[in-house]
Amino acid sequence: MNIHYFQHVPFEGPGYIQVWAAENGHSLTATRFFDSQYMLPELPSFDVLVVLGGPMSVFDEERYGWLVDEKRFIRKAIDEGKKILGVCLGAQLLATVLEAAVKPAPNKEIGWFPVSPTEEAKKLPWFYELFADHPMVFHWHGDKFEIPYRAINLASSDANKNQAFAVDDQLLGLQFHVETTPANVRDLVANAKAEIVPGNFIQDETELVSGIRHIADNRLCGQLLMHFFS
Repeated sequence: MNIHYFQHVPFEGPGYIQVWAAENGHSLTATRFFDSQYMLPELPSFDVLVVLGGPMSVFDEERYGWLVDEKRFIRKAIDEGKKILGVCLGAQLLATVLEAAVKPAPNKEIGWFPVSPTEEAKKLPWFYELFADHPMVFHWHGDKFEIPYRAINLASSDANKNQAFAVDDQLLGLQFHVETTPANVRDLVANAKAEIVPGNFIQDETELVSGIRHIADNRLCGQLLMHFFS
């Protein structure tokens, strides 16, 4: 399987997705929008697309002109029937392309908080079972998406009722990060310290780093990728 990913900033890379791809014999290619010479792939060159996170908003097109190209490409990939996994900003971009609203969340989430599957998630049994024990996952976002038309609302947290959605077996959007590695956490803390301010759902630097113990060898991410990409 050929996996292509979109990366928006140097400090939010594919994390465990890269490890999982190598362990399972899948090829991995990338478009890095922070590189002024970025190139979009040809649609036939990949099987699945992963759209990663980033600190920008889906509406920051004036500052980040490549967002226009990215949204257009995501739309084409959907129309071609490509499987797409969107993570954090990636999920918000997916929702925007599907004409769902993206707006500031009532509660900014930065840290390790549990997510729970919704009753509707039972329509996607593998997802419901994977999240049935309310796993502790990593969050870093200030915006939220509404659930797109025809999509299933899969998960919620105390701070945000819309944590994940799916459209058929083709599209999956996650507001939280399952791909996080210890290095990912430390990179985010080092590069986005200004966002770590007191809040109901904002942990301090010590809690963020100590929460690395919740990754649990990335079993959650590996199982999610196996089910969704199969």
